[in-house]
Amino acid sequence: MFDRLDDLVARLDEVEGELASPDVASNPERFKKLMKEQSDIAPIVAKYLEHKEAKQTVEDSLAMLDEEKDDDMREMIKEELNEAKAKVESTQQELKILLLPKDPNDEKNVIVEIRAGVGGDESALFAAEIYRMYVHYIESRNWKYELMELEEIGIGGMKSVTFKVIGKGAYSVLKYESGTHRVQRVPETESGGRIHTSAITVAVLPEADEIDVQIDEKDIRIDVMRASGNGGQCVNTTDSAVRLTHYPTGIVIYSQTEKSQLQNKDKAFALLRAKLYDMQMQQAHDAEADARRSQIGSGDRSEKIRTYNFPQGRVTDHRIKLTLYKLDQIMNGDIQEIIDALTAADQAAKLTNLE
Repeated sequence: MFDRLDDLVARLDEVEGELASPDVASNPERFKKLMKEQSDIAPIVAKYLEHKEAKQTVEDSLAMLDEEKDDDMREMIKEELNEAKAKVESTQQELKILLLPKDPNDEKNVIVEIRAGVGGDESALFAAEIYRMYVHYIESRNWKYELMELEEIGIGGMKSVTFKVIGKGAYSVLKYESGTHRVQRVPETESGGRIHTSAITVAVLPEADEIDVQIDEKDIRIDVMRASGNGGQCVNTTDSAVRLTHYPTGIVIYSQTEKSQLQNKDKAFALLRAKLYDMQMQQAHDAEADARRSQIGSGDRSEKIRTYNFPQGRVTDHRIKLTLYKLDQIMNGDIQEIIDALTAADQAAKLTNLE
């Protein structure tokens, strides 16, 4: 590990030297690539230098203890020694995590699909609440989001909703949200006070660039039509809605959230690319089934990952057996504690596999 870290220190010097070169400054593509490499390496090198400084402090403190005779000074040196030893251990663990193989999609924006499942209207109502939960969380991080697809029901629920999240590292944060989310509560329409169980599914897809997925025009049928649903502002009086049919996979994308046909077409193609890219990733993961099972959040999309129990005010994530009694805060977007716990569990599993 330390040989690799020494190589990274040397590489950072090279990259910073190249960035200062006039030739690189006049080459935007090369400059951008080097800036990305610098931002990836610099935090690792900084932590490594912190680790080396702590190790040096341990060595210096041990040498001073051999020479120092004064009891008070020896106590001070021992205290400094213990702090430095703890720092060596903690920075070494942090370095192991920093050196874990990076998911190439981690820095990407994401497309999130929420679909009502078992439970009829109650499921659609819960889908709308989970959508609002994510919106509050996105806003708390100062990220942005764009609505891509929406199918509502008359009582305020959503049969399905698809939206894009725009923010640095969005996929690395939200990828653990994929799976089945279950709700247990008494529906407003339940006169007998019985607790019902409903479920929705969440899919988190990394946004795919055109270079990630090649789409042959011959494989696509594009239909345009008038938007359906609630009208207003000419949405139902022009052919602004777009439907894409991808023949090889049978995927159908329908986009009508914008008044412009061109904007709906762009959104539909972005969603299609994300779905095709996700299919490629799933196929690659299936070829490494053991690795998938050993990682948090990379299992089957049908896996029940979380239960929201309203009568008891608790939320349980079944993958890591985490239960929090703060349902109101979580439904209002306070999900960082869950995400941090999932991230830590995933990192721990990967470290175990490397040992």
